[in-house]
Amino acid sequence: MAHISFEESVELLNKLEIKQKTKKLSIEDSLGYVLANDVVASYNNPAHPTASMDGYAIKYSDIDKEIKIIGKNPAGSFEYDTLNDGEAIKTFTGSFMPNGADTLVPIENVEVNGDILKINTKVNKGFSVRSIGEDFRENETIISKGTKITFAEIGVMASLNIPIVEVIDKAKIAVIATGSEILDLGESGNIAQIHSSNNYTLSSLGKYYGFDTTNVGLVRDNKEEIKTKILNSLEVNDIVVTTGGVSVGDFDFVKDIAGEFEVVFHGVNIKPGQWIMIAKVNNKYIISLPGFPYSSFVTFLLYVVPLAEKISGYSVLKNIKAKLRDDFKKVNPKTQFVAVNIAYENGEFIVDIRNKKSGSSAILTNLVNNYALMKLDTGFYELPKGSEVDVIIYNKDF
Repeated sequence: MAHISFEESVELLNKLEIKQKTKKLSIEDSLGYVLANDVVASYNNPAHPTASMDGYAIKYSDIDKEIKIIGKNPAGSFEYDTLNDGEAIKTFTGSFMPNGADTLVPIENVEVNGDILKINTKVNKGFSVRSIGEDFRENETIISKGTKITFAEIGVMASLNIPIVEVIDKAKIAVIATGSEILDLGESGNIAQIHSSNNYTLSSLGKYYGFDTTNVGLVRDNKEEIKTKILNSLEVNDIVVTTGGVSVGDFDFVKDIAGEFEVVFHGVNIKPGQWIMIAKVNNKYIISLPGFPYSSFVTFLLYVVPLAEKISGYSVLKNIKAKLRDDFKKVNPKTQFVAVNIAYENGEFIVDIRNKKSGSSAILTNLVNNYALMKLDTGFYELPKGSEVDVIIYNKDF
């Protein structure tokens, strides 16, 4: 089977049809989701000129006079709604300014003798008065659809008296590890078996990005059991991810099961992860990854995450340019993805592979304290230090 190029696989991935779904959530539960509709103000805020500090509401034309205090308006009260010439009303932060008043004089600027107000320090006309619609105006689009909801959007929606919001549902991903050579945590076996890490690594990675991800567990090399687990997972998930069983071995049953559906591609000229396979089942997908831990991690980033991003309506991976700290020799002809150390120094990103282990695609420990992958195009070549390279930053907090 001839493998397609990485560029061809990305093109095919980008062409895949996805069906976004929406649901309604309380704003408290909407954190991290993407808005399905614009948030539009239904009223002005403030709805009336409002004091932005404690003081006295006056007419600016009276600022040089002794003024009579006729009452006070605590926040939430509007007992004194009109001000005449020569009058002042004690007004508090958040209180409506009485009609006729145009200026708020801070408490520290005045002297009060009984009900007589004397202004010792003048302010400009309109001082400390919030105008109608200062924060938002009726029919104004406050938050555009497609915005990922953070604490700020939740606060704004609360101020708009919006308790429920429609959001794009997040991608639902199931992760299944296959193979008779793997053991679950706490399980004992023979010396030829290893404890599975893929299902834990990948399900945690999906959750880290905010996708609705489930660790389905392990399935031994039994074709019918694997198929049942995949089909059951497809009923409730958008993407079913399998690891192992996708190469050309006698017990690689996953490729045969996925092959019963609409295969998008099987085999990409990349290192690691050349046996990556994607199959379409109606509007859902089976993405079968290699069994080696580093291979499954890289291919999850390259193929599962971009599809989950499209379904969920937001992005988590960042593609940047960086410079090599040291010389680098590429000794494999395939498009290659290398775990690199990354730093931001003197206004640019710098990468290197210092203290990284070299060997097979089974090495998972290179990802500890790692934030990025370096992408190297096909061919054999040497890159001198300072060369610009493509980098995928997968740590969303970097």
